[in-house]
Amino acid sequence: MERKKAYNVAIAGATGAVGQEMMQILEERKFSVGELRLLASERSIGKKYSFCGRDLTVSLLEKDSFCDIDIALFSAGSERSRKYADFAVKSGAVVVDNSSAFRMDPEIPLVIPEINAPAVTLHTKKGIVANPNCTTAVTLMALKPIYDVSKIRRVVATSFQAVSGAGAGGIAELESQVREWSELKEAPQETNAFPHRIAFNLIPHIDSFTETGYTKEELKLHNETRKILGDDSILVTATTVRVPVFRSHSVSLNLETEKKVTVEEAREAIKDFPGVSLVDDPENLNYPMPVDSSEKDDCFVGRIREDYTVKNGLCLWVSGDQLRKGAALNAVQIAELLVGNHV
Repeated sequence: MERKKAYNVAIAGATGAVGQEMMQILEERKFSVGELRLLASERSIGKKYSFCGRDLTVSLLEKDSFCDIDIALFSAGSERSRKYADFAVKSGAVVVDNSSAFRMDPEIPLVIPEINAPAVTLHTKKGIVANPNCTTAVTLMALKPIYDVSKIRRVVATSFQAVSGAGAGGIAELESQVREWSELKEAPQETNAFPHRIAFNLIPHIDSFTETGYTKEELKLHNETRKILGDDSILVTATTVRVPVFRSHSVSLNLETEKKVTVEEAREAIKDFPGVSLVDDPENLNYPMPVDSSEKDDCFVGRIREDYTVKNGLCLWVSGDQLRKGAALNAVQIAELLVGNHV
């Protein structure tokens, strides 16, 4: 991409939770924005937001929305990404897409900048860079430091995913159900964002089920991990669970490595890895929790211990803000790579 003093940026899906987070992170990281164009569906036209002291008005997302745009950040869902991404590319923009639409396309790079930044150069084939699934991003920030010490043969993952992963509707549903319970002392009945009541409950079901019995969310972790690490030999089996937490996903990880990795080696690798904070002092009850990782850029890793039931086994726990590292922050970091000033 041509180096400029400022870049025109569009956010497709600007009024959603991830789109709003993208705006905030662009401002926080002082990304060199010339024009910021906010795009959304018909129901959001005319809404106003503040960015770097400027009032911006939301416009309709349509095929002609990307004239003079350098980078288009998409957080509008797979259907709209498939419909409009090509129009953005044809207008001269590079698309950074947060949906699942392009992740497994072999000609489109799937990037976590701390892990496989050089892959971003492959965007020249189709003009698109894909952001990983939020759970994949948080998980791999914990796995990659260990993978650099020894290749990982197998991962058993159980995720505990916040309601904000389902968007604004998920947040509103948990809020309303907790309020209903506290006022009426009765279990709330109405559900919209989730298939069952989420307040004071766990739902072992995210995304639709496949014929294998796994959900699409669970298979994303397997497929995307292989692509990002460039290793088709790694095996990942997952159970994804929705939990009554507003923000930040957590994942329990059980690993089998090719060679033995001690707890101390794992801690040292994690401590030195960019974008990760080691929080592992169980004697003082210090371990990663969503309340601490929320609104933070780093993913927090702890509860590191040897798995005594298998050779070369490790167990660990990671918690990371899925709206930031799992989505908006990762997208902005990719944009920084594209303009050549990634930090």
